[in-house]
Amino acid sequence: MSKNIAVILAGGVGSRSGLGTPKQFFKVAGKTVIEHTVNVFDNNSLIDEIAIVTNPLYNREIEQMVIRNKWKKVKKILSGGKERYESSLAAIDAYSSDPDCCLIFHDAVRPLISNEIIEGIVKALKTYNAVDVAVPATDTIIQVDVKGEVIERIPDRRFLRRGQTPQAFRQSVIRKAYDIALKDPDFTSSDDCGTVVKYLPQEKVFVVPGEEVNMKLTYKEDSYLLDKLFQLRSTTVHDEADFHELKGKVLVVFGGNSGIGEQIVSMAGKYGAKVYSFSRSTTGTDIAQRDAVKKCFAQVYEKEGRIDYAVNCAAILVKEPLVTMNPDVIDSIIRTNYDGMVNIAVESFNYLRQTHGQILLYTSSSYTRGRAMYSLYSSTKAAVVNFMQALAQEWEADGIRINVMNPERTKTPMRVRNFGNEPEGTLLDASVVAEASLKTLISDVTGQVFDVRIKK
Repeated sequence: MSKNIAVILAGGVGSRSGLGTPKQFFKVAGKTVIEHTVNVFDNNSLIDEIAIVTNPLYNREIEQMVIRNKWKKVKKILSGGKERYESSLAAIDAYSSDPDCCLIFHDAVRPLISNEIIEGIVKALKTYNAVDVAVPATDTIIQVDVKGEVIERIPDRRFLRRGQTPQAFRQSVIRKAYDIALKDPDFTSSDDCGTVVKYLPQEKVFVVPGEEVNMKLTYKEDSYLLDKLFQLRSTTVHDEADFHELKGKVLVVFGGNSGIGEQIVSMAGKYGAKVYSFSRSTTGTDIAQRDAVKKCFAQVYEKEGRIDYAVNCAAILVKEPLVTMNPDVIDSIIRTNYDGMVNIAVESFNYLRQTHGQILLYTSSSYTRGRAMYSLYSSTKAAVVNFMQALAQEWEADGIRINVMNPERTKTPMRVRNFGNEPEGTLLDASVVAEASLKTLISDVTGQVFDVRIKK
């Protein structure tokens, strides 16, 4: 089977960005842009190897990043050239001994690349030798004369796309295209697919649908939008997982008496995990009380000698206008949904540091925008995401992972109490969310919001 090699193109010097530093080294959401980009490929199971092409002046900085981030798949750090195509050629030449491998070229300054796009590319490479990524052109595109003053034609935008990256090729194909191109004295290139289209017209280039959020950091203004998109960023759980990895692992589940928590307890137990469930109704555990949470972890550790995962499914939802809500209810929601989350994180830290374990939290689709009638619930769920993003950065050096599940509307007792009976097929089953949660627990990923959606 041919290898899938991600080539991260990071040779730019940022002349247009106005950021005072090469764009790929600009910091957003706690990391440099290139670190976010490489993380996506390093954590994707379909990628076998990564090569980073950079300006020679920054080789040392990239080497330090590889060590600091403990990237497992980065095997080559290559020196690029002044032109983009020269950086591509550096990778093409580096893998000349493996003409059957697949080179997946991606701009380092597109850090919001999704696993869905990567999976689409890898799938397409099984049929095609050249693959592009593009999104529909939403604006009318005009073609002007040489002076740029008069419209000559307006192409039908139904057939127009805006190109993105990755662009992927069988090594032998992109090598052949450049061999021909470099003999052309008038050769110019803005991207690799353009080289294949012009010099190997017999080779069909398949187009994988891109995403608007897969934006390129080009100008200073882009950095503000990028920062906001990182706050809202989510992904989906990869389908492949071996639940037998849970055997012997110790899970502490808060809110494990019903709904998603109950399903996690049941499912993890079937795969041999040692699961301990705590809740207000069954064990009298109030996560708003720090001492109560501390006692739970201590009990489990005393019995098992380790804790691998801490899962917090406990939350309160009351659908009611804020001004009519009982003050005691307001206090209970805030203390459970926010203080309880903080208590679990703080009290689990020392245990999870020993095992390089993970905390798993839960948000709601309402976290992206506050909603009337449950302002406290939606605002505390927004806090869950922000809290996770901060701790993922703080605790990375300690080997502790922390992620958030973002399920669509899910049929749980709490939802039924607030919304009544809803039409069949419009809600997720709690077991689906539990399965996605366990897949996340056994992954190496940290700092992510994982969407769980109804499959259509």
